Amino acid sequence: MKQMMKRMGIKTNEISAEMVVIHSGDKKIIIEDPQVVKMTMHGQEIFNITGGTVREEKGEEEVILEISEDDVNMVSEQAQVSEEEARKALEETNGDIAEAIMKLKG
Repeated sequence: MKQMMKRMGIKTNEISAEMVVIHSGDKKIIIEDPQVVKMTMHGQEIFNITGGTVREEKGEEEVILEISEDDVNMVSEQAQVSEEEARKALEETNGDIAEAIMKLKG
């Protein structure tokens, strides 16, 4: 089989993988202990995933945003607002300092 694929210009390479995770909108498909083969044909890469235990998880993971005191102080000083207002603006803008300042000034 390998020789036939080689004659057709298909290169195969087995990948040692413990887990494959596919993120699809509001869910994740998790394949544990899969067999993964990477095939390259005419410059295109194809990944073949077989076997393993398949499970699905719904919902998004919670992302924890860490905002430093330096960022809070900078936004507070630049926008001339309290530190509490500056922190809230940073949280609403996912930590984007410039956007937080513009939001508070605008």
